[in-house]
Amino acid sequence: MKPLPPVLRFVSVAELAERVDAERRGRPFLLYLDHHRHQRIVDLGGDADALSIGRESANDVQLDWDTEVSRAHAVLERVGSAWTLVDDGLSRNGSFVNGRRVHGRRRLDDGDSITVGTTLLVYVATEREVRTTATTRSGTPPKLSPAQQRVLDALCRPTLDGPLPIVASNREIAAELFLSVETVKSHMHALFELFDVPDLARNRKRSELVRRAFERGAVSP
Repeated sequence: MKPLPPVLRFVSVAELAERVDAERRGRPFLLYLDHHRHQRIVDLGGDADALSIGRESANDVQLDWDTEVSRAHAVLERVGSAWTLVDDGLSRNGSFVNGRRVHGRRRLDDGDSITVGTTLLVYVATEREVRTTATTRSGTPPKLSPAQQRVLDALCRPTLDGPLPIVASNREIAAELFLSVETVKSHMHALFELFDVPDLARNRKRSELVRRAFERGAVSP
């Protein structure tokens, strides 16, 4: 499997979990970030045999923030079991697959990078093989005690279970694990050091710990 471009590797834990779920379903999909750097996943496993890409709202893949994208830019079209990118002159600035301009039709393979305007989209077709956990984690996790692992899991659980990127408070962790708040604070200080979390505002520091823990494989989606 081709590795994902670096720009797509570092998103929120909830978004990474969503991506893993999409990979496990085994259906091809498009993966990209919008102008707010929020992850977008377009499932290509439905009944549609063609999806349009462009800036206008009528397009199936609407990139209205990208002024370099034409109103009607390109088309994703299914041919048998394969997906292709078609750009037959609709776009002003062209479409590119892995850096090469498409003239007419180009068959897509798993991991191919599609550039339209300034937007990068990746075609993913892993057939249930999960690549995200292998490509987003940098290094190995530090050695944690069982108690530290339980605190870390409790800290991360709201982020994994809910749609919003939130983390558990010390009081919530203490209640879940039947610990004192002071004990949780002690474990949190140790975890900040183990994951080399810089000195940030409190909520940002906790969120950064969650992100680093996931990247290094200390927790999983």
